[in-house]
Amino acid sequence: MIRDPFGIHSKNVFKATAFRAAQNIKEVATQAGANALEMSFSIPKHVPNFGDPGRALEDRAWAALSRRGGGGVLKGGLFESDTLPMYKDKPYAYAPSMRLRPWWRRKKALGAVTVVVVFLLYLLGFFSGHPQAKTSGSALSWLGLAQDKDHVDWDERRKHVVDAFEVSWDAYERYAWGKDEFHPVTKNGKYMAPKGLGWIIIDSLDTMMLMNLTSRLQHAREWLSTSLTWDQDQDVNTFETTIRMLGGLLSAHYLSTEYPTLAPLTDDDEGAPGEDLYLEKARDLADRLLAAFDSDSGIPYASVNLAEYQGLPSHADGGASSTAEATTLQLEFKYLAKLTGEKNFWDKVEKVMEVVDDNHPKDGLVPIYIYATNGEFRGDNIRLGSRGDSYYEYLIKQYLQTNKQEPVYEEMWDEALAGVRKHLVTYTEPSGFTIIAERPDGLDYPMSPKMDHLVCFMPGTIALAATGGITEAEARKLPTWSKKKDEEMQLARELMHTCWGMYKYMKTGLAAEITYFNIPNPPLEESAPHQAPAEFDEDPHAAWRKDYVVHSNDVHNLQRPETVESLFYMWRITGDVKYREWGWEMFKSFANYTAVEERGGFTSLLDANTIPPTVKDNMESFWLAETLKYMYLLFSPNDLLPLDKIVLNTEAHPFPRFDMGPLFSTGWQRKPKEASSKTTEEKVG
Repeated sequence: MIRDPFGIHSKNVFKATAFRAAQNIKEVATQAGANALEMSFSIPKHVPNFGDPGRALEDRAWAALSRRGGGGVLKGGLFESDTLPMYKDKPYAYAPSMRLRPWWRRKKALGAVTVVVVFLLYLLGFFSGHPQAKTSGSALSWLGLAQDKDHVDWDERRKHVVDAFEVSWDAYERYAWGKDEFHPVTKNGKYMAPKGLGWIIIDSLDTMMLMNLTSRLQHAREWLSTSLTWDQDQDVNTFETTIRMLGGLLSAHYLSTEYPTLAPLTDDDEGAPGEDLYLEKARDLADRLLAAFDSDSGIPYASVNLAEYQGLPSHADGGASSTAEATTLQLEFKYLAKLTGEKNFWDKVEKVMEVVDDNHPKDGLVPIYIYATNGEFRGDNIRLGSRGDSYYEYLIKQYLQTNKQEPVYEEMWDEALAGVRKHLVTYTEPSGFTIIAERPDGLDYPMSPKMDHLVCFMPGTIALAATGGITEAEARKLPTWSKKKDEEMQLARELMHTCWGMYKYMKTGLAAEITYFNIPNPPLEESAPHQAPAEFDEDPHAAWRKDYVVHSNDVHNLQRPETVESLFYMWRITGDVKYREWGWEMFKSFANYTAVEERGGFTSLLDANTIPPTVKDNMESFWLAETLKYMYLLFSPNDLLPLDKIVLNTEAHPFPRFDMGPLFSTGWQRKPKEASSKTTEEKVG
């Protein structure tokens, strides 16, 4: 069996036994209340519009829109262009129907109590089938979301996030178990491969561990052990499969070995038959994904056939790979290399970084496409949204992952952030919000004041880079603190404010997939004076609303995690409680506007700017893997996954920081810029 070279924390038998006993007592003590809550459930006031006669037409229009960003039709239907692509990296809202346990799974001893409770609630008018009959103040009562303004109990709020996860998971478990897509409105699912890929199950493993959901984790492990196989004639996206499946398995291995009291199972104890289940499945998958790197340049192909160990170029974009996708594989393969001692995993992904940097991107900003054939960029489109975003994220995270032993990645991050500030940061009018715009035709051509929701990873990432994961207060005491870091923290705060405004702008309180902004002509430089309003006036005619523009094609909300991800980092690093409060407001919006009737779980929104909203019948796996996990961490004590000890991959899967040791090193050096091929100016001339 493969052993973990990091070593496993010594297991304190007394502590583990006491912990498990406490959990059992807690489950028994809360079950009666949980059952009563289930039966008292009535549809929230602002339930989505499931009977909209225009929904079928809108669904077809949405499918047509999704085809623009898809990667073409792959064998077996994974990411086919006639369905909503489950891509994290491409711009394309879901929330709770608060079911806790089905009646047939309840303990008979509690049946009589439940009937009495339901009858009393019915008499009191809480079990009405007409949500409009309830007062506005009770719209969230089913989740216990009534607020005590004099006292905030963050542990209680965190429990509500767990409730939302349980409802989401249990609906999937009941209606689509083992399938890779879950459609909570129609209550069915779909395989993306003949035998399933574990898309939702594997992506959720570490969330269940952190939330201590032992029985659900046990069911997931059983599926992995008895049903999961990668030996399927199926084309998969290299990037998505790496960050979700490989990343999910590696983080499950990390948490189960380093934190054995989280959702403790005997199956993965040291010496048990299933000790290395997660790692063995990860190793098998990684061996197949390595085929993507068998290109002339070393840049990975967009897709891989799992059974044939064959890399496949993109069916769109002239065969070019997404730059973000090619450069967002490094954390996963480097950690696997460290665990297994297989240097090949390390070398393959490190080569990609060398090839990208050898293109000498101007001011560190990379075009969003790159050819696997020759390693050269395709086009000049510069953005931090889809196809560009996580390249920048993984620069600083690679530096932190190896305990700051690879300074080349910090250098590349610093260069890129300076380029963002120089070329992409500007301010809106009339209110002066800070945005990161796009340069679709290159840095020497006009700016587009567009921000994908995906860009909202940047506030948290900037703060993480500035402090290295410790608090801002601690970092300011170090001799390495500088005016530059001070300015970066201010930029992080301003961008976080703008991203929160994306939520405040929408009627449901849930951000659109893409937001445009009004900016002056010519755009203001980063050094220009600006001062956005500190608060978002609720008046629908407030002046700040003139700065935000959401087009009709962009009003969908896909349960994206980027804003709550940054709220989590900003809270941990600055200690400003407003970031927690914003996260709570976001959670309530999901709860109030995206519940699926008939206990179906949570679903995306086709239109998040109408009340009631119109739904898109899909639950993204990152709703469980990222959005709810970040909310849980946001409301948790800061010593749970301390940011100076771990890195979270772009799918929110935690990995440990580690020293490279004698086996691994940075195998490349940056070339002088004089060796660059033609610059943008030379190409234009």
